[in-house]
Amino acid sequence: MPNVFRLLLRSLHMSQKYATEEQVAVAAVRRACQLTSSVFNKLVKNETLTKGDKSPVTVGDYAAQAVISSILHRAFPADPIVGEEDAAELRLESGKEMKDRIIALANEALTAPLGLGDSATWHIGPGTEQTDAELLDDIDRGNHPGGPVGRMWTIDPIDGTKGFLRGEQYAVCLSLIVDSVVQVGVIGCPNLPIDPTHPEKGTGCIFSAVRGQGAQQLTLAGGDPIPIRIPASTPETLNFLESVEAAHSSHSFNDRVSALLNITRAPTRMDSQAKYGCLARGEGGAYLRMPTGVGYREKIWDHAPGQILVEEAGGIVTDSRGEPLDFGLGRTLGENYGVIAAGKDVHPRVLAAVQKALAEAKAKV
Repeated sequence: MPNVFRLLLRSLHMSQKYATEEQVAVAAVRRACQLTSSVFNKLVKNETLTKGDKSPVTVGDYAAQAVISSILHRAFPADPIVGEEDAAELRLESGKEMKDRIIALANEALTAPLGLGDSATWHIGPGTEQTDAELLDDIDRGNHPGGPVGRMWTIDPIDGTKGFLRGEQYAVCLSLIVDSVVQVGVIGCPNLPIDPTHPEKGTGCIFSAVRGQGAQQLTLAGGDPIPIRIPASTPETLNFLESVEAAHSSHSFNDRVSALLNITRAPTRMDSQAKYGCLARGEGGAYLRMPTGVGYREKIWDHAPGQILVEEAGGIVTDSRGEPLDFGLGRTLGENYGVIAAGKDVHPRVLAAVQKALAEAKAKV
């Protein structure tokens, strides 16, 4: 076989690597985004539970995790899932009313007509209703402990719950991790403008990335994907993307880093991994999330999809030591050293400023 032909075959094989996983992930996230949008429009006051950290959890969290988990289980039955929610409270008699609402919502999403990228083999489409027990098991399938070896999916059914409840930014996030390395990442952002320079194009984006194959943006409605890449930043265009809630990331610390970098633009604040999507398509120059307290550990589902999206868009994601995020430690990233995501031209400068600000803060103690 000629060497050129071998190279062409190898290139074709590489271009198809994880193609099915990406197809399934995009389709599952699209359905979950449609579900969460429907939940918001129909949201009933007080229809929430409270997690131990007191952040609100809506029925959309559970229903979206059930839908994504169900599709993943049908497509890749051997793959474990690391999910944010579990169905323990829904199995209690006190949770029956909410459970019934969640089951109805999940089945509504699962039985919707087949659309772009869908396959009936995933047990979706008309006539595929699932039982209460099946859907509760789908939610609980996310109880995998994580670890350094093998394939696993991470699900964050509604990242940015407070943004969701405000009608602002939130994201439906899904990733595939293989032997501690994120290989596929998909982030759905129902409320994010498709093109911030052309608001008439509406809202609803899906960001997708496969290791070694670049990053792209799609719309929730369908259409051809658009490749995205982080452009070079200048001092005039550089600003930080950061969380709305100061409890999630230290705004005062970020202000000090901005001063060290002579950044004059105000930060862009929004909830969820939508920040990673905005960074990947060229809005803002860096995403900075530094810890605000002792003991908190970042969850892997909060950063795995965003990490691969930014890296495949030409950026760098590290902690404050300059080390890559480690997705093989379990359900968390371990000791919290913060997260710095930026374009390749910006990241070294931001990292140096972060380390200087940390040294200043330590000297004051």
